[in-house]
Amino acid sequence: MRAKLPEQEGIVERDGVKLAYEVYGSGPQTMVFLPAWQIVHSRVYKAQLPYFSERFRCIAYDGRGNGKSDRPDEVAAYSLDNQVADALAVLDATDTREAIVLGLSASTILACVLAAYHHARVKAAVLAGTAAIVGPGYPYMSPQHFLSKQDNFEGWNKYNRDYWLSDYPDFASHFINHIFSEPHSTKQIEDGIAWAGDTTGAILAKTVEARMIPPSVDIGEAMYRSVRCPTLMIHGDDDRIQPLARAKVVAELARAELLVLPGCGHNPLVRYPAKCNTAITDFLDRELGGRETRQQSPARGRTKRVLYLSSPIGLGHGRRDIAIARELRKLHPDLQIDWLAQDPVTRLLAASGENTHPLSSRLASETRHIELESGEHDLNAFQAIRRMDEVLAANFMVFQDAVGGGDYELVVADEAWDIDHYWHEHPELKKAKLAWLTDFVGFLPMPDGGEHEAYLASDYNAEMIGHVERNPDVRDRAIFVGDCEDVIGRSFGRDLPDMKDWVPRHFDFSGYVIGEHPQTFGARSDLREGLGYRQGERVCIVTVGGSGVGTHLIKRILESYHLAQSRISGLRVIVVAGPRIDPASVKAPPGVEVRSFVSDLDRHLAACDLAIVQGGLTTCMELTAAGTPFLYFPLRNHFEQNFHVAHRLDRYQAGQRMDYATSTPDVIADAMVGALTARSRFRPVEADGAARAARMLSELI
Repeated sequence: MRAKLPEQEGIVERDGVKLAYEVYGSGPQTMVFLPAWQIVHSRVYKAQLPYFSERFRCIAYDGRGNGKSDRPDEVAAYSLDNQVADALAVLDATDTREAIVLGLSASTILACVLAAYHHARVKAAVLAGTAAIVGPGYPYMSPQHFLSKQDNFEGWNKYNRDYWLSDYPDFASHFINHIFSEPHSTKQIEDGIAWAGDTTGAILAKTVEARMIPPSVDIGEAMYRSVRCPTLMIHGDDDRIQPLARAKVVAELARAELLVLPGCGHNPLVRYPAKCNTAITDFLDRELGGRETRQQSPARGRTKRVLYLSSPIGLGHGRRDIAIARELRKLHPDLQIDWLAQDPVTRLLAASGENTHPLSSRLASETRHIELESGEHDLNAFQAIRRMDEVLAANFMVFQDAVGGGDYELVVADEAWDIDHYWHEHPELKKAKLAWLTDFVGFLPMPDGGEHEAYLASDYNAEMIGHVERNPDVRDRAIFVGDCEDVIGRSFGRDLPDMKDWVPRHFDFSGYVIGEHPQTFGARSDLREGLGYRQGERVCIVTVGGSGVGTHLIKRILESYHLAQSRISGLRVIVVAGPRIDPASVKAPPGVEVRSFVSDLDRHLAACDLAIVQGGLTTCMELTAAGTPFLYFPLRNHFEQNFHVAHRLDRYQAGQRMDYATSTPDVIADAMVGALTARSRFRPVEADGAARAARMLSELI
């Protein structure tokens, strides 16, 4: 899912070649993202456009040869002169008199041509992975090497015209892997190879041949000396495409500010977006100004403030976080808590009288992403999280603006993966104390994913372990929501530690946190009466959480309704569709009640006779704490529900696990009868988890 969609799309036609452009945002100043080499298209800027378009009008376009733009046959069509004319045509078509230009790799030359020879159109320039004809280059990237006849095509001999025409996919894989030379770059490499597949080896060869056509302007040292605008260069010291030494020459000639990223390869914008976006923002603030003044710290004796982030994937996180916040206020009565949250958590917060941070409206929907990733009761949660990288990068930058402008004592992040990842990756970006909460640790591959998914999960776990062990001070407190016994006995991956050994060394345990423990609800008979349940009826609640992933499960369960009704005297079925499923879409049979958002769902779960749910941890644990019999259907390919949650429920001897694929209406009806007649012997769930977690957080305030 895209973190943000363009507000306008258009086509510029110049000399018979159509160029596709997109416009994001409507700020008073414009940023133009120039197309990099044709091996990628404008999606290469996916980690920049959502954030910068909140402040600027941002324009991105596909260069001729890739994306939605034309692919002319003539070599000359790809000349630098044509690239310059294309850029000016896009500026004119979008009524852009002057702009901040951002170039990546090959388009850094284009950016400098615009800045030097069309200086009235360029207000500032940002160059990443700078290419140039000045300074030292790698011999394998030279025109001579590209045109040479090779006896074999191993290694950098693949940078060769003949090879591109015979096996372009292999060259693309080789090149993209060398762009992202950093460890743990599997997603960036995967994206890059996909973008490379949107052009051909023949087209790419023409772009290199076109570089041999002399441009109409000098692009040597004199051009860089002519650059008048403020210029920022970002370059990795492990760039295998354009040497850092070349960038240093350009920086000196252009009097540019040079930011060198240690260990970084050729594309810092994609691999380290949080660092680059922050550096670009700081640069533009210094050079151009115009940014809103950040909130100043009040004098001593000020109200203490906490910024709380609660995962939007299901409402259970919100309920437990509100419980922790209430306990925290008992310890600090004057504490102000601001919530950076998304729908549907914001609905729960509003119902609880909590304060939502205004920047919450800028967050890209993680819940919507999960819904788009799901199939029929099927969600590969690990791959969905991997593919949420664009959303997480955008939301992290919103968070940085929020925490940077709020003078917060503490950030509490309940499975806010972006915060934990980027602050560990760049500890210098950390702006407050951090408390990290989670109820599971470690990605686990699903069998259907085979060896490749096992490798990817291991790589992600290795990155997380390395982050924590290299930078142990980033997490001021790490709280596992549960007990040590709830950690599954599995390895993080090949040559990695066992979870049961590693987690206790890096986490404190709060015990499980219930939003509001059922023991506080009073007598069950009084609770039922207060909720409108009649004496003698057998109430079954069907609920599938806060996302729209559970639609198929609801429909499957409703197919069993008449069978169950004929076998269970006084059966009353209530479907809680959740805030993101249209109640009418489930097409409930007569006699079944369908409700949307229910703010006190935990009370209904404690009062009912039976619940049928997905495999989400919070709902299952609320049922366990209430002693309510329940059937749970883990989503297929959802590693957390199938492994981490199932392990915990087994420990509490709670619930009956069901297989969606084999659960016919007869099977479901039989399971409902069995669950209602069997005697539940759940282990008790602790009631003081929220208070224990709050005491841990209190020590940081």
